[in-house]
Amino acid sequence: MENFINHHRFMLLCLVLLWMKTFIVSLITFDININQYIEALVFFVNPLFILLIVYSIGLMLKPKLQVLYFLTVSTLLTVVLYSNVVYYREFSDVITLPMLLMGGNMGDLSTSIFALIHWSDFLYFIDIVLISLVLIKKFSWFTVNQTTFGKSKPIFITVMVFFTIAISQVSFLDKSYTFNRNQLIQTLGIYNFYLYDAFVHTQTSTQTVFAEEDDWSSIEKHLETHRVDPNPDMFGAAEDMNVIIVSLESVESFVIEESINGEEITPFINELIEDSFYFENFYYQTGQGKTSDAEFLINTSLYPLGRGAVFLTHAENEWNALPKTLVNHGYTTANFHANDLTFYNRNVMYDSLGYTDTYSFSDYKISMMNSVGWGMKDIDFVEQSMDFIKEIPEPFYGKMLTLTNHFPYHLEEEDQLIEPFDSESNVVNQYFPTVRYTDEAMRILVERLKEDGLYENTVLVMYGDHYGIANSHYEELSTFLGKKIDIFESMKLERVPLLIHIPGMEGERIDSVSGQVDVMPTLLNLLGIPEGDHIMFGNDLFAEDRDDFAVLRNGSVITDDLIYTNDMCFNTATGEQISLDSCEDIQEKGAMELFYSDKIIYGDLFRFLD
Repeated sequence: MENFINHHRFMLLCLVLLWMKTFIVSLITFDININQYIEALVFFVNPLFILLIVYSIGLMLKPKLQVLYFLTVSTLLTVVLYSNVVYYREFSDVITLPMLLMGGNMGDLSTSIFALIHWSDFLYFIDIVLISLVLIKKFSWFTVNQTTFGKSKPIFITVMVFFTIAISQVSFLDKSYTFNRNQLIQTLGIYNFYLYDAFVHTQTSTQTVFAEEDDWSSIEKHLETHRVDPNPDMFGAAEDMNVIIVSLESVESFVIEESINGEEITPFINELIEDSFYFENFYYQTGQGKTSDAEFLINTSLYPLGRGAVFLTHAENEWNALPKTLVNHGYTTANFHANDLTFYNRNVMYDSLGYTDTYSFSDYKISMMNSVGWGMKDIDFVEQSMDFIKEIPEPFYGKMLTLTNHFPYHLEEEDQLIEPFDSESNVVNQYFPTVRYTDEAMRILVERLKEDGLYENTVLVMYGDHYGIANSHYEELSTFLGKKIDIFESMKLERVPLLIHIPGMEGERIDSVSGQVDVMPTLLNLLGIPEGDHIMFGNDLFAEDRDDFAVLRNGSVITDDLIYTNDMCFNTATGEQISLDSCEDIQEKGAMELFYSDKIIYGDLFRFLD
């Protein structure tokens, strides 16, 4: 071993620097929950397995090629590490292989990406600078020598042992961990995670080919076990009415009925809640597809995929979707989004879901004056959309996607209706004025519906699509909330608003636990359309016997009694951490919900149904 070290000091320098950097960066970036010494040891050692394999390959090259190989490997893996750091700052997630399909959308994401890069990020590349300096100065102490298998058989045998250990980790993963990438990073390490992700990608890519009609039997048995009859008293309560669903970009529940400096953050929504059904414990269930995942949940009552976005990876599947069903019942179905229709493959996915009309970037009059951040300002978007909506044959189903309240929450001072918050985070500070602007757009939407004679015959649904403030800003957000945001409190921040306004019906606050997957069965019942053969993982939100239950895409589960997250169990009422065994049943139910939904998507199973 001493002889090996003396002959390969440059390789060992590159390896050790990257190993230490990976460990430190992973520890401070990702949500790692280490409770035992053995977990800490595994987390520390895991990056070493794959690094030994990759760097050892270079030992067989000639010295001049070796140094270039080691520098290239260190640089590429640093880029992988740093890319995940930047991505995690906003999305609290790591980049998966399916997300690389978003390459064509990077131009649309540039505003968000640049806002996530910090001036101090050059420190992530300091080891690359050091290695380059060693090469330039040609320090003789950092030896580089070519080796062969015969000369270094013990080393190669050791490397193969490490490789076997790295690969075997995939086989012993707990099923629940596969939904939680923080747990995967802790168990496998960031580089081994990509071996696992490639393995999963290969498996899922072949599921469509090998899927068969018999795959439905276990799925239907699971759904029948947890199915709840919809509320018969609400059946047809909105029969033949129009439906407008508004996606409130990044609006979370914690802003509802709250104020800053005596000014309400959402004054109009607060007012509308009084005449609507408002669901206080409604959770977003999106994955890496964010807004598009929310659209998928609302329109199919299936869960999105844990890796990538269904809109990008399975847009051409057959879907038993809400728009398609409504078309069969005489509705015109339209989608309104003032962005490029090809963004997130919406031009293909909207056809698959059954929309008859789409209004996108080319249909709106967009200028520098009425745009900010990601695109058209919400007030202008609502005004122009209503010009389209009033011409659509009734009854219609319209889906509107707002944009202004999108990270990084830029808004000109003249458009700010309340003052920004005062904290150390610009993201948190700017969030509240953009939420208030979207709220004002909703006021204008209702006013226009009244002016155009549509309000009294239109069901109006508003929902938050996903979180607005990432957990990297929780310390600053806690100053607004007035309490520390621990793991239990962070689960409460997974709630987003949902209100359903039905003309002629009194409002009501409903506190049962629910999620976006429950919206489609609720609307079908309200519109007087029997569930029939619809395959839905959600249940009617008004059902008398419905379970208080929501599973998030990372495998976390919330009920009225328990919360399971990150391999921990909490009492919902008190926030007290209790025995993990107490959450075993709800964790298993949540895992099976996600598993069977994934099976439908990966296998394109709706093609087998008549």
